Amino acid sequence: MLPVMTVNPARAQGVRVGLALLPADDDGALEPFYADLLAGMEEELDAHGASVFVHVVPDLDAEIVAYRRWAAEGLVDAVVVSDLVADDPREQACADLGLPAVLLGGEPRAGRWVVDYDNVTAMRTAVEFLAGLGHRRIGWVSGPQQYRHTRDRDAAFTAAVAAAGAVGVRREGDYGEASGAARTAELLDLPEPPTAIVYDNDLMPLAGLREATRRGLRVPADLSVLAWDDSANVRISHPPLSVVSRDVHELGALTATVLLRAVTGAEPTTTRTPGVRVVARGSTAPPPVGSR
Repeated sequence: MLPVMTVNPARAQGVRVGLALLPADDDGALEPFYADLLAGMEEELDAHGASVFVHVVPDLDAEIVAYRRWAAEGLVDAVVVSDLVADDPREQACADLGLPAVLLGGEPRAGRWVVDYDNVTAMRTAVEFLAGLGHRRIGWVSGPQQYRHTRDRDAAFTAAVAAAGAVGVRREGDYGEASGAARTAELLDLPEPPTAIVYDNDLMPLAGLREATRRGLRVPADLSVLAWDDSANVRISHPPLSVVSRDVHELGALTATVLLRAVTGAEPTTTRTPGVRVVARGSTAPPPVGSR
């Protein structure tokens, strides 16, 4: 359930918010996560007579250039800053431009608009689910290390694997399908490959599933696959993928509400998103006998 927050309807009317996104792969495709996020944002913004402007950029420098243009031309009233990195320059750039910014997944701090997602608990939930099935060799295909949420998940993965008495091994992907296949191959080529792999999004595990099938491995009899975030892609795969599930549509609606509050003069706050759960489908099961 969304936290209860009020928005001044008169001041929200006509508000325009901007979201600049980096593509998930070289083909310029966006992650399905962002389609669900945008759907939630648009629904909430439309209810208040507001709108969202989306722009795909190649890198952070181009994103800041976009912010400057948006501010100079009065195209947007606020922006969402996502996929935060260490010493991220975008928050200061927005402050210099007088452009309210909501940090999606940012570190809670006084004077900031933050929508905080608990990556630590989410990763712990994923590992505990797999360990509860009996897996003691757990792989992880992560997103890029530069992102704050990846670093949070990294620390949680290491701690949760140790607490479960398991062995964890990580390979770094870029969220695209090609890296999902390549990193899965690297994990499966290990002398003692993992019996379960958790992936940081919903594109990489689809490629990982195909790589496992290509090698003659049965999912989940020989290998369990756990995706991150629910989507139509993972529900219609064969087998349907188990997921670390958060309501991304609801996250989008919550982000939109926070944006409207930022534009209409409320005091900056940190808003925490609802928790996660594992939805078990056909891609996870106990490990093969003798492999535990």
